Amino acid sequence: MDNKEGILITREGDVAVVTLNRPSRGNLIDDVTAEAMSAFFVAAQTDPTIRAVIITGTGKQYCTGGDISAKPDAAARTANITTMDYRWLSMPFIQLFRDMWELDKPVVSAVNGTVAGIGWMMALLADLVVAAEGTRWTHVFTRRGMIPHAGDTYFLPRIIPFHRLNELALLSDPVTTETLHSWGIINRLAPKDQVMATAMELATRLAQGPTRTLGLTKRLYRRSLDSDLMGMFNEETAGQTMNSTTTDRIEGMKAFAEGRPPKFTGN
Repeated sequence: MDNKEGILITREGDVAVVTLNRPSRGNLIDDVTAEAMSAFFVAAQTDPTIRAVIITGTGKQYCTGGDISAKPDAAARTANITTMDYRWLSMPFIQLFRDMWELDKPVVSAVNGTVAGIGWMMALLADLVVAAEGTRWTHVFTRRGMIPHAGDTYFLPRIIPFHRLNELALLSDPVTTETLHSWGIINRLAPKDQVMATAMELATRLAQGPTRTLGLTKRLYRRSLDSDLMGMFNEETAGQTMNSTTTDRIEGMKAFAEGRPPKFTGN
């Protein structure tokens, strides 16, 4: 994909790697990048050749937030930022995170560097998070006199324990990957030069799994966050019905009965 959209998309077999590629701007996501990433997630949903996704960044940052000002010079940027109504500027980011959240394919974040602002959601909406040791994370909104937005107030309370989230959001102090790992939010710590290799190992394992089964599992867990007990019983039953005739479900049970590893195809 043309880097004018701020991302590079490459492939490693069944794994698609999405790289935020604006290192001179801290891999900020502007509306063009947000729309391009949304389009990728929508297309990936029905692309049978994509069975897992990695999201990472170029350079020293992973994602330092949303680039809500396209003004080229500092004075113009300052004028724009101080007068803007950012309710409407959030819309491309809201759509991006909705499309990412609803993707049934497994997603792994390879957090290679600094995370700030909406970068938290880009990192933590993934199913598994690999992060570089010593990485700095800052939830910057209140520090700038802004309330969290672009879906932050929906997603992060579902990921981060309540009092920990208040600490991050109200004090706005930076934390490290090690701290988030101790809170149970990061899956894997890795040296900076091993982040992508660790993420690729996980993504490859996921890509070799029963893709439709993994997607239904993701969907059920997401739905449970906004459902009641009987609603989830019904969702499970519907999911079992959809999954029961898949090639991978039949192969998984057959392999179990025959005492051998399954060979999943994603169908």
